[in-house]
Amino acid sequence: MIIEKVIGNVKQLDKAPHHVERVYLRSDELVKKIQRVKTDHGKELGIRLKGGKDLKDGDILFQDEKNSIVISVIEDDVLVIKPTSIRQMGDIAHQLGNRHLPAQFENDEMIVQFDYLVERLLVELAVPFVRENRKMNEAFKHIGHSHD
Repeated sequence: MIIEKVIGNVKQLDKAPHHVERVYLRSDELVKKIQRVKTDHGKELGIRLKGGKDLKDGDILFQDEKNSIVISVIEDDVLVIKPTSIRQMGDIAHQLGNRHLPAQFENDEMIVQFDYLVERLLVELAVPFVRENRKMNEAFKHIGHSHD
């Protein structure tokens, strides 16, 4: 079966689908437009998305009266940074930007993929953070950049 579009997302449904097969993906795989995957029931699928939309946790790839196939994102090893001031946020954002490290923001938290050098930097700068496994709804995206 070839999947060319996302039908919807389970988070927007009034009630959960009856029987759900899951396709487990790492967050970095959410941006791939063409890939071969396997459900937790062993069914092989090809994904060939049209348009610029990335996959998200809970996206429905297939659905009929009895069955649904849904994307489930595997937890990432991340650093959840919790600056205590706007100054501290600016300092750490500048440092991460110099490293071209993509970040995501949820409420008052800055989230980056785990990197031992960033962890060491946060300790040196006394910026509060925790390391945890967290399901990210979107992929960490690297933005093209050069110093020409």
